[in-house]
Amino acid sequence: MHEVNTGAMERPLEATRLESSTSSCFLMERKTHVKINRKQIMLAKLRKSCSCTPRKLKNLVMDFFPVLRWLPKYQCKEYIWGDIMSGLVIGIILVPQAIAYSLLAGLKPIYSLYTSFFANIIYFLMGTSRHVSVGIFSLISLMVGQVVDRELLLAGFDLNDDAPPALGDECYAIASSLPSVLNYVQHKFKAHLFFFLSSQVLMGIFRLGFVSMYLSESMLDGFATGASLTILTAQVKYLIGIKIPRSQGQGMLVITWINIFQNISQANLCDVITSAICIVVLVTAKELGDRYKHKLKFPLPTELVVIVVATLVSHYGNLNEVYASSVSGVIPTGFIPPKVPCFDLMLRVAVDALPLAIVSFAFTVSLSEMCAKKYAYTIRANQEMFAVGFCNIIPSFFHSFATSAALAKTLVKTSTGCQTQVSGVISAMVVLLVLLRGALRNTEIGLLVGIVFSMLCIIVRTQRPRTALLGQIQNTSFYEDDLEYKNLSSVPKVKIFRFEAPLYYANRNYFLKSLYRLTDLDPNLEAARRKKYEKKEQQQPKKGDHTTANGLDMGETTVQLVPKQIDFQAIVVDCSSISFLDTTGVNTLKEILKDYKELNISVLLACCNPSVIDSLKRGGYFGKDFGSMQELLFYSIHNAVQFAKDLNLSADCSGV
Repeated sequence: MHEVNTGAMERPLEATRLESSTSSCFLMERKTHVKINRKQIMLAKLRKSCSCTPRKLKNLVMDFFPVLRWLPKYQCKEYIWGDIMSGLVIGIILVPQAIAYSLLAGLKPIYSLYTSFFANIIYFLMGTSRHVSVGIFSLISLMVGQVVDRELLLAGFDLNDDAPPALGDECYAIASSLPSVLNYVQHKFKAHLFFFLSSQVLMGIFRLGFVSMYLSESMLDGFATGASLTILTAQVKYLIGIKIPRSQGQGMLVITWINIFQNISQANLCDVITSAICIVVLVTAKELGDRYKHKLKFPLPTELVVIVVATLVSHYGNLNEVYASSVSGVIPTGFIPPKVPCFDLMLRVAVDALPLAIVSFAFTVSLSEMCAKKYAYTIRANQEMFAVGFCNIIPSFFHSFATSAALAKTLVKTSTGCQTQVSGVISAMVVLLVLLRGALRNTEIGLLVGIVFSMLCIIVRTQRPRTALLGQIQNTSFYEDDLEYKNLSSVPKVKIFRFEAPLYYANRNYFLKSLYRLTDLDPNLEAARRKKYEKKEQQQPKKGDHTTANGLDMGETTVQLVPKQIDFQAIVVDCSSISFLDTTGVNTLKEILKDYKELNISVLLACCNPSVIDSLKRGGYFGKDFGSMQELLFYSIHNAVQFAKDLNLSADCSGV
């Protein structure tokens, strides 16, 4: 800085005097801001937004339909199997969810299937998230059900469980009005943004994410907890088989529980037992799944198993006829002709559509951002608003109700290998198959197909799992796949084999073939070759002529029969991915232990979990009193490798 005199303070610029320790005066001048002509800026932005060029039109269309950007770049070999698997799993899950969520919304299950079908197709075309699952959602269904119940009460209908069948159509008329108003509330923000783009005040008010800014994480957690309690309360009467009136308004939770306890004596014993068994199975399976999730390639289809078994027991045990147990009954299939929503009801439910719009949008954007952050890509919030809006307004003409992103199905999609929204199209095709073929009748055929397919997926994944030889990460005690990682060091005279699946009767042969192929040694063939060699040596004449019939010297023939040179003396089997062993699996390990021992090759097991160790003990793998356990079983691969090196060193010293 330069020293200035006080005369400079007479300049018209605003300044601040600073005095340093040397008593010098310094001047810090503020910048002069040019006055902005907001009118010109607004007009310029309006002209720019209203201009139309081929390039701008193309970008507008591609921005409005993001599928046009990413689908041509779709990496089929890398993505297709994950998308197919996740799409099929979600499609199968949607069948039982249609029944459960329709009870919350007070609608027929067929409407939930319509909603899921159209939402998946529309979001495939317009969504920017690769992993979000859009469709029926428990919170939205519950909120729709509250509006449906209120309007039906005002219309004079009885909301008890003995209501006439025609109730479903009246419910749909109310529920189908909500998406239109819901979209109006959401899409109106986009309209204002488009027409009033030049106004920064209006842009701040009607911006897509302004509502979700006020929804804190703690508030959303509290809302989800409260909704879960409300959902549980609404389902209790179905769990114990009693008939009580549906409560409305403030204090509905308390009133519902009072009615439940007042009518508890009327509970259907068959329904209570069935519900208790199903809950125990589901909770147990969830706890086991959480405990062993790091070893499972994909979630177990426990819900499907429970539904299939319960449906079959109910049908063939005649529980409805004998014990008056509740059943879903015949569910209609096929497509109902489109119908314009009742616009007279739209004004009456407009206020209810606002919280629906907020919750739907907030959950969709939150889930989209969560997935985008986890898998390192970006979403466009404005386009998400369009996508959610059209997922509501278009299906409202096809007997659907309000939709949003669904948390549970999104997590299932990501855990089953979803890569893009192609999985959503697969899910829609599964729902379409159910609608067209009538596979929802008592849910038997559709669910049986689903469980059979899920079981086949498990069998295929475990019957031919991934196998690999491991190398050592330099200067560490860790080992990884030699084909997947660079700069790995092979361990001299030691082969490290990994098998990424349970070892049981169905994949026994694949285990052995993979082990022999990767180590380039079949112990049975090598043992046979050595026996043949020894037999040839015994047949050689001890004295006399050493020439064979074809004129070759016997020494030359001996060289040709020498057994294969083996470049390793120990095999370490990485059992970290082997979750269990059956009897065949234990016998397979005992077999390779015996076969390789005949070739003076040690077989060491590493990283076995407790259940595998117990199976090996019961199968006698470690001998009597487990005497050889310390020489065959190790807690880490590195410990096994060090032990193998010591064995090799001892063998070399004894050979010398």
